[in-house]
Amino acid sequence: MLPPQAGGDGKVIKLGEVVMILDLHRQGLPVSAIALQLGIDRKTVRKYLARGLEAPVYGPRQPRPRRIDPFVPYLRERVEAWPGLTGRRLLRELKERGYRGGYTAVTDALRELRPPATPVFEVRFETPPGDQAQVDFAQFQVAFADEPGVTRIVWLFSLVLGYSRLLWARFVLHQDLQTVLRCHLAAFAALDGVPRQILYDRMKTAVLGEDAEGHIVYNRALVDFARHHGFHPKACRPYRAKTKGKVERPYRYIREDFFLARSFQNLDDLNAQLRHWLDTVANPRVHATTGRVVAAAFAEEQPQLQPLPLVPFRSVLRLERRVSHEGMVSVGGNYYSVPDTTRRRVLEVQALADEIQIFEAGRLIARHLVLEGRNQRRVAPGHRKAPAWVTRRHAADQPIVIGRAGEVVARRSLDFYEAVALRLAGTEQPS
Repeated sequence: MLPPQAGGDGKVIKLGEVVMILDLHRQGLPVSAIALQLGIDRKTVRKYLARGLEAPVYGPRQPRPRRIDPFVPYLRERVEAWPGLTGRRLLRELKERGYRGGYTAVTDALRELRPPATPVFEVRFETPPGDQAQVDFAQFQVAFADEPGVTRIVWLFSLVLGYSRLLWARFVLHQDLQTVLRCHLAAFAALDGVPRQILYDRMKTAVLGEDAEGHIVYNRALVDFARHHGFHPKACRPYRAKTKGKVERPYRYIREDFFLARSFQNLDDLNAQLRHWLDTVANPRVHATTGRVVAAAFAEEQPQLQPLPLVPFRSVLRLERRVSHEGMVSVGGNYYSVPDTTRRRVLEVQALADEIQIFEAGRLIARHLVLEGRNQRRVAPGHRKAPAWVTRRHAADQPIVIGRAGEVVARRSLDFYEAVALRLAGTEQPS
């Protein structure tokens, strides 16, 4: 908006009057008529007709006095001598010298006084072959063709070897401990070996928190799993994604090069397409950072991995579960069957990394492969008795065994028995 301007006679001309001068002139009124109608000098009219509408010109605004201004020399002196002094420390010192302002004013002044920080160049950290892998999850949203109109959240588990940058990944529906361990097992099997160290983000399935002394507390089951396979778990520093960059960067690569503009029938199809892409695109490529073919570098690294343990990992999570009226127990949001002969209503469930085992009074009565997703159901063969009508149909051509062994009664039609009944009834009529 144009500020008010002084006319030739010293009168302040407002923007609306300037617009009116120009409008009246376009209507054909002479300068004298315009000046007379608006009550201004003819020289003022001519000036604004010649100038027209101009963009406003603002002069520099005079800085307003601040409460911090008298103390700026002291701040400058302290910052030059001790650049590391904090704003809180300097605020206390200023208050001792009579400052009555706030903390924000101090930090604003320090921002002007401190020398700009010198950018620090990052040193790329490389690891020897077989020494380290990095693990993390990333969230994706997908609409499967088998479930039209439903958008699901899936999680991408990925493991990247530090030396070769070989990438192993799998989409899953959960981030629970069982899923994490199952993905580790599948990755180790694909690599045919185990790295000596695995770097984790601070996900709850790996890191529970810190103790009073600041030491990291790891999930006990993960520690047992790591001890069994011979690797050392290590948590990256909080809020320092660059310490885990080898696994953070591929997520964008996977999202842009693989995930976008594709369609998937279901989770199995999504993982099948991902495996094909890893085998044909991601791992055969020349890595931008190392300049080597990923698969060729892995061929060098694989012999340096630790061998897989001879005995499978069998550590379990023990639970108690109540049997439903349908003869199912719920574990991890999915349902697993127990035999019809089960008598107890509360059973012990042992959740392994890749299997669910169900016990009654210490006796194993059922075992199931772990189901992916939620609200899935698995009924094992032999857990359900055949209905009575099925039993009768299968036994239609079989002799009926009753009483002692060897007493066989031939099957006859109902008409035969009805005739016998009528005859017996006829012989027993009252006299």
